[in-house]
Amino acid sequence: MNELSTRDTNLIALEINNIKEQTQKIFLLSSIEIGKRLVEAKQMVPHGEWGNWLEDSVDYSQRTANNLMKIYEGYGQDTLALKGGFDESQAIAKLNYTQAVALLSIPSDEREEFINRHDLESMSTRELQQAIKEKKELEKQLKISEENAKREKAEKEKLQKKFEKLEEQSGEHENEINELKEQLNAAESAGDEEEVERLSSSLRSAEESLKESKIKIEKLERQLKEKPIEVPAVVEKIPEEIQKELETLRKQASAKMNEDNIAKFKYCFDSLVKGFDEILVTLSDIKDQESSDKLKKAVKGLLDKMQEEL
Repeated sequence: MNELSTRDTNLIALEINNIKEQTQKIFLLSSIEIGKRLVEAKQMVPHGEWGNWLEDSVDYSQRTANNLMKIYEGYGQDTLALKGGFDESQAIAKLNYTQAVALLSIPSDEREEFINRHDLESMSTRELQQAIKEKKELEKQLKISEENAKREKAEKEKLQKKFEKLEEQSGEHENEINELKEQLNAAESAGDEEEVERLSSSLRSAEESLKESKIKIEKLERQLKEKPIEVPAVVEKIPEEIQKELETLRKQASAKMNEDNIAKFKYCFDSLVKGFDEILVTLSDIKDQESSDKLKKAVKGLLDKMQEEL
């Protein structure tokens, strides 16, 4: 059967990129496996002999060995993803060695999101390190803001409790003053001058205490109004010209993706045609009729299934 399509530069580029991607996966996976074995060896090598063992046995510097062991510790759990085991972790599989080392400083639960938010393929090592540095600085500022807000909230709650306590005391003073006034009126009506003098003194003291409480309450009210709780927030404003450029890039990326998908379809279709030719040749070489019939039935079943899906 003749081929239904010819090879072109798009198909060649697709094949090259597929090979690059597979090579990259293998390289990072190999680094993880080497790091795993270095961790194992380090536990066996006598104290003080690690550097000599590295130089004599595997020709690694301690810095390289440390990076490889860190890669194992940082990405070892993603080994299955590199082999195609987890679709949701394919971002890890796109890393090269230098990127993998740089991203070790980012917590593992944030690493994949960081990769997805940045175009690592077009970034230099310095640009990647700068992006990581900016992320850490942003997180540091956010942490400081949160701590300040937390302290301010605690202080406001403390002032609020003090305010409520003073209001309660103020209410008690007012009740005491009302009772003293009633008792004073009764003493004046009875002509008990000694009792009148005592109650008048107590009334003045209660009124002075009430006055002090109200002054403190007013002061606390001002403090509470002056200390609003601010919710920390980080707002990244993208300039208009950058937004336009991003939109243009998104459209270009969408068109490129469409071209890649068409090229990939051609590649897969050619492979399917070639595979079908080989199946027909292989079937014709099978002399056992019963086996041949069973295999033909399996092929027909697959074709029927493919037609249903279409």
